[in-house]
Amino acid sequence: MPRRDLKDRVVVVTGAAGGLGLALCRAFGARGARLGLLDLRGETLDQAVLELESLGFEAAGLACDVTDQEHCRRAIDTLIDRFDGIDVLINNAGITHRSEFANTDLDVYRRVMEVSYFGSINCTKAALPSLLQRRGQIIAISSVAGFAPLNGRTGYAAAKHAMIGFFSSLRAELSDKGIGILVVTPSFIKTNIDANALGADGEKLTHEKPTIGKAISADTAAEAIVRAAEQDKRTLLITPIAKAARVLTTVAPRLYEWLMTRSLRSEFQDK
Repeated sequence: MPRRDLKDRVVVVTGAAGGLGLALCRAFGARGARLGLLDLRGETLDQAVLELESLGFEAAGLACDVTDQEHCRRAIDTLIDRFDGIDVLINNAGITHRSEFANTDLDVYRRVMEVSYFGSINCTKAALPSLLQRRGQIIAISSVAGFAPLNGRTGYAAAKHAMIGFFSSLRAELSDKGIGILVVTPSFIKTNIDANALGADGEKLTHEKPTIGKAISADTAAEAIVRAAEQDKRTLLITPIAKAARVLTTVAPRLYEWLMTRSLRSEFQDK
């Protein structure tokens, strides 16, 4: 039996209008959860809510800039009023860049950190009182880049490392409060995050990216995450690549670095 029954629980997802966020909404909705969607993209968010409602799920969407602490507070408060509380907060919103540090404007690093790291903190701060009251759960979508090096994504890796450090420490702080914290570290997922990746100058990129191993679908990743949430797991490595990366970075870090660099170097050659 699952340790956490998701039926009628209120699940709030950031970055919920597409990709992994929307897939998570579908997966949790299929378990009977009531869904609160937060995303910067208003029109796309409305379409996502309509899709979920067509599947028979209860859903409400709010436009929210996760980099703005007050926006997050108001959005979370609105969802708490709508659903009478929050049981699960999924910090999924994030952006990436694909550019070498030597050529990248520092504003790109600030933008990535504001969305991926501080956005998670802003939403968690706003939702924490309700989560404490309901002995809820926080899910942080980090990355293999949160514990392993990743060429051309130093800012993204820094933000994902920060997420792991923050939520692991918060778990310890709240260990006697009944709140579960799940840190998810997937490898490559087929979503639009790289389609919207920033280049060295902060503009969106147009060229294709190389990957390490086979990328999995957002629905496959979401199903693994919802199962881990039901089981009240603390960490989740998705895909064999993620598991291999964990082992290699521990026992043979130079080998992992060489393999990763060899797989990704072509993106930045002659650019």
